[in-house]
Amino acid sequence: MKHLFKPHIFKGLLSLLILLLIIKLLWFVVELVWLPSSGVEHTEEKSSKALYYRAKLTPNEAPAPDKQKPTRPVKPQGSIKDIELLAIYNASDVTVITVLYKNKTKVLSRGEEINGFMLEGAGNNFAIFSKNAKTYQISLIKSKKGDKSVSRIKSVPASTGTRSSSSKVEGDIVDAGDHRIVDKSLVEHYAENMEEITKNIGIVEQKVGKELKGFRVTFVRKNSHFAKLGLRRGDVIKSINGQEITSYNVAMNIYKNIDKMDGLSITITRGKEEMELEYEIN
Repeated sequence: MKHLFKPHIFKGLLSLLILLLIIKLLWFVVELVWLPSSGVEHTEEKSSKALYYRAKLTPNEAPAPDKQKPTRPVKPQGSIKDIELLAIYNASDVTVITVLYKNKTKVLSRGEEINGFMLEGAGNNFAIFSKNAKTYQISLIKSKKGDKSVSRIKSVPASTGTRSSSSKVEGDIVDAGDHRIVDKSLVEHYAENMEEITKNIGIVEQKVGKELKGFRVTFVRKNSHFAKLGLRRGDVIKSINGQEITSYNVAMNIYKNIDKMDGLSITITRGKEEMELEYEIN
């Protein structure tokens, strides 16, 4: 009888089976010792979560610079040369000047500012301003035609009365119909305290071309003495006691001597109408 299997073939198959069994046994040992008990698939799901770490990319600790916002251009500071001195008034401890700034006139008393410059005082033909702990002096402008329309006003002597500049004014203005009666104490008070005038009424020059033709009222403080005088915003004062106001000297000379007057007549234009305002001083 023939052998179905040759002995050397049978031995080879047996060796292969033993080898496979050893490999399987080794794999089981590896799986038991080194691989996690939860299984490979579970480990992969757990490790799929992304991790983030802060990383410092620059060598220093300074933060990244912020984007700078666009800055607005700095406005140029005003110059003392922009101010022109037109008139000066000195009375006892009061200093008042008239200046021209940006083609507009303005009356300043000591301590007030214009263009960032504060008025400190004035001499016969100059004014002193201060700004940022520095002092500046500007001279009085003289008329090109040689007249006295813009010139200095001399100081007046100090008042000999006992009235204080801060005393309460007791006088008033009474409307008598065709004229107004002004208490003399009011006139004396405002003659000594010109800075109070500028707080109650605003006046700027009125020109026709380059010639001064009076002063225009820009505002009148409500319920003030100047409102009781009958003046309104927009009125143009053309003349006082028949004398046309064609220069600052005319107005200042009347102001200096007003406490010596018994009456006053003011010609004004209101709109297209010209009218007279009459005052009795007693």
